[in-house]
Amino acid sequence: LLSIYHLHTYMVVNIPYIIGSPLLLQSIQQWKANGVLGLQSVVLYSLPELDGAIDTVVLGGLVGDKIALVPERVRKLASRIHGWVNMNRTPPEDRKIVVSLYGFPPNVGAVGTAALLDVPGSLDALLRRLHEEGYDVGSFATDPDASGESIVAALAILSEDAVISAGADRMQAAVETKMERARDNDQTVAATLAAPGGGLGGGQVHAIDVSMDELEGALGKYMTKKVRRSWSDKDRGPGVSSRGDLVVSGIQLGNIFVTVQPLLGVEGDPMRLLFQRDLTPHPQYCAAYEWLRRTESEGGIGADAVIHLGMHGTVEWLPGQPLGNDRQSWSDELLGGLPNIYVYAANNPSESILAKRRGYGTLVSYNVPPYGRAGLYLDLANLKDLVSEYRMSESANDEGGSTPRSDLRDAIWGSVQRCGLTSDVPLLADRNDENTAVTDTDLPANISNDKFDKWVGDLSEYLAELQDRLFSSGLHVLGNRPTDEELMTYLQAYYGDELPEDDCRKAIELFHNSKTGTEKNTKDFLTNFFTWIEKTFNDGNSETVLKPCESVDIEQNSEDVAHALSLISDASHIVNLLDQTTEELDSVMNALSGGYVPAKPGGDLLRDGTSVLPTGRNIHALDPYRMPSAGAWARGGKAAEEIIKQHRQMHNGEYPETVAVTLWGLDAIKTRGESVAIVLALVGATPVKEGTGRVVRFDLIPLEELGRPRIDILASLSGIFRDSFANVVDLLDDMFERAAIADEPEDLNFIKKHASELSDDGVERPAARLFSNPPGDYGSMVNEVVGSGDWDEAESLGETWKSRNVFSYGRNEGDGGANSGTARPQVLDKLLASTERIVQEIDSVEYGLTDIQEYYANTGALKKAAENRKPVDPDTGMKKKVAVSVIEAFGGPQGDSSVPVRDVEDVLRLEYRSKLLNPKWRDAMLDQGSGGAYEVSQRMTAMVGWAATADVDNFVFDQAAERYALDEEVAKKLQKANPEAFKNVVRRLLEANGRGMWDADDDVLDKLKELYSDADDMIEQASATIQRTR
Repeated sequence: LLSIYHLHTYMVVNIPYIIGSPLLLQSIQQWKANGVLGLQSVVLYSLPELDGAIDTVVLGGLVGDKIALVPERVRKLASRIHGWVNMNRTPPEDRKIVVSLYGFPPNVGAVGTAALLDVPGSLDALLRRLHEEGYDVGSFATDPDASGESIVAALAILSEDAVISAGADRMQAAVETKMERARDNDQTVAATLAAPGGGLGGGQVHAIDVSMDELEGALGKYMTKKVRRSWSDKDRGPGVSSRGDLVVSGIQLGNIFVTVQPLLGVEGDPMRLLFQRDLTPHPQYCAAYEWLRRTESEGGIGADAVIHLGMHGTVEWLPGQPLGNDRQSWSDELLGGLPNIYVYAANNPSESILAKRRGYGTLVSYNVPPYGRAGLYLDLANLKDLVSEYRMSESANDEGGSTPRSDLRDAIWGSVQRCGLTSDVPLLADRNDENTAVTDTDLPANISNDKFDKWVGDLSEYLAELQDRLFSSGLHVLGNRPTDEELMTYLQAYYGDELPEDDCRKAIELFHNSKTGTEKNTKDFLTNFFTWIEKTFNDGNSETVLKPCESVDIEQNSEDVAHALSLISDASHIVNLLDQTTEELDSVMNALSGGYVPAKPGGDLLRDGTSVLPTGRNIHALDPYRMPSAGAWARGGKAAEEIIKQHRQMHNGEYPETVAVTLWGLDAIKTRGESVAIVLALVGATPVKEGTGRVVRFDLIPLEELGRPRIDILASLSGIFRDSFANVVDLLDDMFERAAIADEPEDLNFIKKHASELSDDGVERPAARLFSNPPGDYGSMVNEVVGSGDWDEAESLGETWKSRNVFSYGRNEGDGGANSGTARPQVLDKLLASTERIVQEIDSVEYGLTDIQEYYANTGALKKAAENRKPVDPDTGMKKKVAVSVIEAFGGPQGDSSVPVRDVEDVLRLEYRSKLLNPKWRDAMLDQGSGGAYEVSQRMTAMVGWAATADVDNFVFDQAAERYALDEEVAKKLQKANPEAFKNVVRRLLEANGRGMWDADDDVLDKLKELYSDADDMIEQASATIQRTR
């Protein structure tokens, strides 16, 4: 490890901190079998990354009691170092840079998108900054009509199947044809291409046809043989022309080559990736990266570096070692020695670990977008007015029903039904019995005013909560400093009611004055500031300051003033940090010069505070040996208590026998291990720390102290949690093994009960409780299945999840973990059958249940897998439901307050109302062009996923159709910005109706079918035109 002095040297000299070391705690054989494990991963990766280390290469390991080097790995380290040195020595005007954009899934407008990032705007800013730094970007920076949106639109054309099929030599013509169509106002073409020159800034298509023989020459016979074994000549995967060539394409702007990262999987056949564990990247994927690195004299791009723009790409997810790349790892092979500058969301330190460790990414973080408050709109705003009027009415005790107040009762009830709020705030005929909820269209006359008054109070609280819900407003542009109004949103989201709006503005003013540093500004500010103090703390009466304070507590006032000054000073510091977002582009430029990118912990301001700012940093995660933290342990325990309490209330006081808990890398890092703490608290265990503060064991709490049964756990691990927190996995596995054989009665230890039953059936490892994907593999594939529409019954999604998560992990797998990843379907089946509740944490405002596909694809599909194994409920004639408890953990530590736990359906309704159905959120996304349209589109796909695995109310589909498809102005904006995304919006609505998820009116369906038919016809006509140009 470097000393502080040496680290300081790296920063001053401005050179990258590269790690190359043999394994001192692990044999080469263990590394080859399972990757870098346990404490060795902390020493080699986690700790150096705190100081900004990159490009870690395992050079060898133990053979017996001696250290041996692997020559091929030594050459790899040399090639990585050479790449950085060569880039540093090459003048900027001669550097050849590849900018790689994301574009999966295909055919839904995803080209040039990334989580929370305005990719076209960021590409525009990047190219202009490169020009300022002396890079050759062609005429892009000097062309007033050039835009990132146009570059992305052109790349979307190059990604179309029909264009690829025609081959490299027809691609320029295909783009020019679309430009002509755009000028003719063709609705299937992005309007930005109508600009002079298509808005490409002189950019031209650079496309190459690569034969399989040429690929073998670049890739080598050994790796090509593996590719040929997985991909036959008849099925080479995507990116192949009709002549059988592998097509690599992009837009060339001087020495900058902008391209779309190849598709990772097989769209329409995601199940193939399920059952072919050794499937390699398809040939065109390999060709694309090989040709980026090939010199121009060899017909390649000759890249000096690649910038992966936005979270996240796919090269780090390719098959290979979970940790510690070797010759068999595809990311290692395809990146070679190419420096990889990876622009990544600051609030995702979990997946960024893979980008850094498996994808050799030098991370440069970007900020989250500004926050917005949901507010109330349309019928919800009208309902709030009705509630306010009702509560202000004078006839509070009138029972005669003849006053205006009684008329308001009916109006409120009707409005609640139109808003779909009867499930969120049920009106109970008997407030002590949830089964007495009123469902009548007309308000029953026997509901007393007193009962109605109390219900209106509950309704008012719900509307207040909904009004204050936060969401990400729009998308972030790389390197853009926030405006004053955007700074206000960050401060108000961070401080809430603690810092009033006027004080937030004063903090921003204080920052601006300190920045300008002029005497006049400072004087003016101080004068205004003390006037504000006088008004605030003396009721605006200036004489109070001069009089003896008979009625004013001077000591208390001084404390209030000091506190206010402290808050404003702290807020001004936050403003200063947010103002430094310009360093995002600074860090990209410095990395391109072979410089050092300073390290910062990943996270977001709301959850993690100012330690994650400023952005433009090489983000890292936490020390896995300190999980859970003291705060996480406290909150996790409270959450577990609330989960058990709610379950017992719904099940006549009975305890759940098994609770499934999702353990994800992202929420574990950002919450410091709250989900782990929930597992421990449910089981009845406590972390034991050594003198250094590291957790070394999870001890069982005696039953007499616990005071209830031990709950059994099905721990559903994400691939990142499995790989990044192997020490926690081992400790949990050890705890479950001890619980399974504890000298305790089975009716008070459900782990022991279920393990005994499995053991009686002859099942091996009956205490296995930690399940995940196959070793070195990631994801449930459920989102791919839903995205393709290639599924029939919802039950099949649960079985897809099960088939991908049947692998057990922990120190008791095989020989001390050497065979971790053992398929144990019988144990998983037993746990699923006994699961009565699932727990999911949400770690940030930016990634809610409805924002990304992973939540329904994992938690929703897990719910369905458990329900598939339940008996039929005689009351409903359907399989018994499994509840999902959702914990929104992004509010930060809450002291001694309780931890809110909600059912998944309640959270879904809250999220849909505050975001997707909210005109404020919608309009913010519409302002983001093609990227914003795609954000809308993917949420429609996620809505179908949730409807398949949980329950989505009919009003959600009704209002989604109304907001995005049936509103002509909005529909035109979506189609103009991103035709494929708009088509997907309409497609998902029709799919929801066709699958019985949505009961839509016939006239609405007719209009949607007409919209889809028109969009489909236009896109087909455009494709046919391209075919005719071949």
